[in-house]
Amino acid sequence: MVLSVLLAVAGAFCGVVPYFAVSRIIVLVCGRQYELAPIALWALAALLGYLGSTWFGTASTMLSHRSAFTILKNIRTELTEKLARVPMGYILDTPSGKFKTMLVDTVEKLELPLAHMIPELTANILVPIFMLAYLFVLDWRMALISLITVPIGLVCYMGMMKDYEARYNRVLDAGKNMDAAIVEYIGGIEVIKAFNQGTASYAKYSDAVKENEAAKATWFRQTNGFYIAGIAIMPSCLLGVLPLGAWLFQRGSITAPALITCMILALGLVSPLIQALRYTDSLAMVDSTVKEIAGLLEAEELHRPAQSVRLDNTNISLRDVSFGYGNQEVLHRVSFDVVPGGMTAIVGPSGSGKSTVARLIASFWEADNGAVELGGVDVRNIPLSQVMDTVAYVSQDNFLFHLTVKENIRLGRPDATDEEVFAAAKLASCHDFITALPKGYDTLVGDGGGSLSGGERQRIAIARAILKDSPVVVLDEATAFTDPENEAVIQASINRLVQGKTLIVIAHRLSTIVHADRIVVLDHGQVEALGTHEELLVSCPLYRELWNAHISAKDTGEEDAL
Repeated sequence: MVLSVLLAVAGAFCGVVPYFAVSRIIVLVCGRQYELAPIALWALAALLGYLGSTWFGTASTMLSHRSAFTILKNIRTELTEKLARVPMGYILDTPSGKFKTMLVDTVEKLELPLAHMIPELTANILVPIFMLAYLFVLDWRMALISLITVPIGLVCYMGMMKDYEARYNRVLDAGKNMDAAIVEYIGGIEVIKAFNQGTASYAKYSDAVKENEAAKATWFRQTNGFYIAGIAIMPSCLLGVLPLGAWLFQRGSITAPALITCMILALGLVSPLIQALRYTDSLAMVDSTVKEIAGLLEAEELHRPAQSVRLDNTNISLRDVSFGYGNQEVLHRVSFDVVPGGMTAIVGPSGSGKSTVARLIASFWEADNGAVELGGVDVRNIPLSQVMDTVAYVSQDNFLFHLTVKENIRLGRPDATDEEVFAAAKLASCHDFITALPKGYDTLVGDGGGSLSGGERQRIAIARAILKDSPVVVLDEATAFTDPENEAVIQASINRLVQGKTLIVIAHRLSTIVHADRIVVLDHGQVEALGTHEELLVSCPLYRELWNAHISAKDTGEEDAL
């Protein structure tokens, strides 16, 4: 970037040469000196100055673009790495459209100021400075009068800048909100069509579009008048240069060559300044963009050490864990031990905190108070990568990337061979349907796995967890919304997944956890009871109520099927 600026400065020097050369040619012609040699020499100087300005400017732009794209790559890399370090709650509370806007559009806005503004602004400021300095050498009076329109133009510019930041921030915010609304609208288009909700009736989307239009219209209306007046007035410096120059020439206070040179230089004095002022939007955009990027980069992270910790075992315990979303606490001093090498089920009414416990164990969040322990060590003292290697998390809505089936499974262990991927798929009961796909394991699954059924996506997610081969497996209602046929297949896949491992199950269907070694009953974010299925049916009214409701719903479903 420094070399780019130096080349831009060299280009600025070369850009002044044609003005001097043209003024010298006019002086020679006006002085009736028609010899070809000096005129050709100055013409050659003008050409070389123009070519030098073009060459240095092009080289400067190429280098600045190379530097700009490197900087943009580093920013995007740092942002994505940051997202991996922030709590999951931060990501879930932020619309995905805003992350897309920041990573793609917001960062891209820095390309213009980095690649163009820095070198070109340098040149556009240096050229008039060089010209003005030479004007003062020729005649200080002509130099001052050539600047007479600049203060008037700056007054217009100041009028344009009144409340500029607030108005421009409104434009930027409206654009970001519209992007987020568009992403949400497209993601929910199936629901919108199903309930006959067109664009006009989708209030959030239409309001965001209208606000974007209103913000830009207001910004242009309040800005363009001053801007047009400024760029119309500032170049009119000859209105002062010509009368004063003629008067000084008549009085013999200035020579004809000096007058001609002053007029030529005055013509080229203001244009670069106007070009520099056109970067006003870029300057305002840089400030808001940097603040927005800094807002994410400075977000609170999961504070974990870098060095791996020696763990004697993979036992998991919760010790007086409290946690809340924002100001609302949802877990209150939760304590229990997960059965090592066995099955621990967590049950409770909707909203009791079951999934929150699962995500705390997987280190998606950190406890506000108390501790989640892995191998007797607080997980906050264990590197996040080590926790991720130890705990496999399978939810009810596992996401599949727009990759092949094989690569989606291989995400569990990137260095796995094809044979290991096929073996994991067979254990997860998905080998048969995969081989029936048009390209088998090389079939693209579509965005979010959209080309597959819910049960097929679930089995691929289980295959991914089998390939990961972590000693602890967390199943967050993995069979909550599957049909009976798929549930049996998925349950068989899960049984193979958890052989010889510590299993934590967030149960929706209580019939799947009757053989659990320990069942934790949660209610309103607190542990209501602990025990086996038989013990809880006797000692815990809430569990008995949940069980009876499950049996009743199951019987009703079977009757409906008949």
